[in-house]
Amino acid sequence: MRQSQTLTFGGSELDRAAHLRADPAKQESLFREGKILPIWRGKILMGLDSALSWVDAGHPVVRTAESVVFLGLDNGSPCFAADISAWQPAGVPIPQPPLFLDPSEQQHPDLPKEHLFCELRAVMLRLSAVEAELAATARAILQWHKSHGFCAACGQASDIVQAGWQRSCPSCKTQHFPRTDPVVIMLVTKGNAALMGRSPGWPEGMYSCLAGFIEPGETIEAAVRREVFEEAGIRIGTVNYVASQPWPFPASLMLGCKAEAISEDIQVDPAELEDARWVSREEMVTVLAGLHPMMKPARKGAIAHFLIENWLADRLD
Repeated sequence: MRQSQTLTFGGSELDRAAHLRADPAKQESLFREGKILPIWRGKILMGLDSALSWVDAGHPVVRTAESVVFLGLDNGSPCFAADISAWQPAGVPIPQPPLFLDPSEQQHPDLPKEHLFCELRAVMLRLSAVEAELAATARAILQWHKSHGFCAACGQASDIVQAGWQRSCPSCKTQHFPRTDPVVIMLVTKGNAALMGRSPGWPEGMYSCLAGFIEPGETIEAAVRREVFEEAGIRIGTVNYVASQPWPFPASLMLGCKAEAISEDIQVDPAELEDARWVSREEMVTVLAGLHPMMKPARKGAIAHFLIENWLADRLD
């Protein structure tokens, strides 16, 4: 659907310039002339103007980077991301995981005071389409490097190659590539109502569409039917794909679907959901408006909010 182009983290058509990744000399030249986005423990650097904050290759922050990745070309300008997670802010307590969203912001002493490291989920709506795609790509691939530093075949520490888009084992020569986990997220409807669920640990009152990881050997449609039945005991008939959204928390591809329920008695699996309920269109209007006494809407910018909003507008095709 055309509306899918408005989804956060998608639609900017960034030129990833994959043909430049295998040329170390070219990469060195691009790095010297390009701009670098510092990433600290998954947080992106934001400036005073609510835009991404970039530094050049000679900046002292970049010299401490654990890994650097070539993101692509933004209007011909080379863009890189640098992981500076080894930096430790002085004298500022840092919230510890698990957190649904880390509200704290960190300021690096070598950067202007108004430039802060921010949780991407908290600022994603302030970014342009290309900035959002760059930030999502940077966060996801740098997290992959952090969690996949050793060869899965032999256990040897692997090397970053292909401008950050591959890891190579120097011992057994196995090649490793960035991982993206496919997730189905579905707006389940029956008549005039949609099925909303709430996971344990979410902010008080927050409800959203049901979702779950696709298992090996499973189609999108089968995953939708399995997940909805496992989590809420609802059987599903017709399933249609609507749109997708990269979701770099840490590295998922959300496959948005609409699904028609053929049963309505909810049986919640407490290991998966804290609650699930049918919500009428009229009630959902008050939820999205922030006026419902018990329910809070899915976060703006997330595909769940997109699915619900377009369902209410009768354009979920």
